[in-house]
Amino acid sequence: MVKLDPRRVLMYALVGAALAACATRPPPPARVAACPATAQCPPCPVCPALSGEPRVPALAPASFEDLPGWRDDDLAQAWAAFRTSCRALRFREHWRDACRPTESPEAPDAPAIRAYFEASFVPYRVATADGNMQGMITGYYEPLLRGSRDRRAPYVHPLYAPPDDLLVIDLALVAPETKSLRLRGRLDGRRVVPYFSRAEIENGLAAVAGKEIVYIDDAIAAFFLQIQGSGRVRLDSGEVLRIGYADQNGHPYQSIGRYLVEQGALKLEEASMQGIQAWARANPARVVELLNQNPSYVFFRELPLAADSGPIGALGVPLTAERSIAVDPRFIPLGAPVYLATTRPDSDAPLERLMLAQDTGGAIRGAARGDFFWGTGEDAGRLAGRMRQQGRMWVLLPKEMPVPQ
Repeated sequence: MVKLDPRRVLMYALVGAALAACATRPPPPARVAACPATAQCPPCPVCPALSGEPRVPALAPASFEDLPGWRDDDLAQAWAAFRTSCRALRFREHWRDACRPTESPEAPDAPAIRAYFEASFVPYRVATADGNMQGMITGYYEPLLRGSRDRRAPYVHPLYAPPDDLLVIDLALVAPETKSLRLRGRLDGRRVVPYFSRAEIENGLAAVAGKEIVYIDDAIAAFFLQIQGSGRVRLDSGEVLRIGYADQNGHPYQSIGRYLVEQGALKLEEASMQGIQAWARANPARVVELLNQNPSYVFFRELPLAADSGPIGALGVPLTAERSIAVDPRFIPLGAPVYLATTRPDSDAPLERLMLAQDTGGAIRGAARGDFFWGTGEDAGRLAGRMRQQGRMWVLLPKEMPVPQ
């Protein structure tokens, strides 16, 4: 049986209704002598077009000459991150040959790496549906927090593992176009309803008792850990834990910085991570109100800690400081090299280099949207918190790989 797209059925039904409205009903039966002259049917109005303005594809072929600073980038620094991507990609179609050179224990020099990419890959410019290549480039990092395995002052803010009643609903089997969409919910009797919001979880409505991994001494720090997606927690004993993203409650991310700007509490240029933290310290009685403006809530898992590797990204491999970037995988394939042309935080100084798309994020939505991973610790946090730049991206794909649609 042929399956019809419900949206197309609805569209055709609307068009059919419009055409039907233009028709003239036949006159009722009458005697020939009484039949008046046939009136001229008014012309049918032009029906609306079936589609809107043409959309520009997210990816379109480009040239390496289009990449600003391509000749100046130290690609030897990016090669290690590319080898890390190939841990996940080397068994996939179209990536086997592309990743084969990374199996050599010796890294080639920068000119050889550049020649390899130019010979084996095609750069595709990344743009929004209206053709705009300029997008927002933010930054993130792996924070270091203070915590305890047990709840005791000042460690009273828990980080939870996913609750048992959290459902992940994959619609791809019945609607393939939704393959990148995962819905979260819970059972209410025989109905599936949205999972609890941040405020509801914090107020004890969710089944999170017993799911505590560690307790943090700072509510704002715990909140920003959810935004970053991963971090380290130092216990009083000196032990350091690595905490990584496990799941999310399904609610959309809402910026608390934007909320403070709309409330007149901060100016736009002050709404950085540092500015929000300073406002929270000055207004402790309003912290709960502020955090609940973002209904999204992240659940964590404990991960192995290796001193010489970064946190695990969505690709399943460790991130590399200043060479990993989070993207929207609906437009940019995870693991692919991405050339980024932007500027450094709070600066006009160019930041142009080859990155690897190894992570995602709840706020990273859209084709021309990226999140630059700065690394671990306070210095990385200062850079990440101030980064809100305009930038352009090109994704590099193996020559034999079809362009993702």
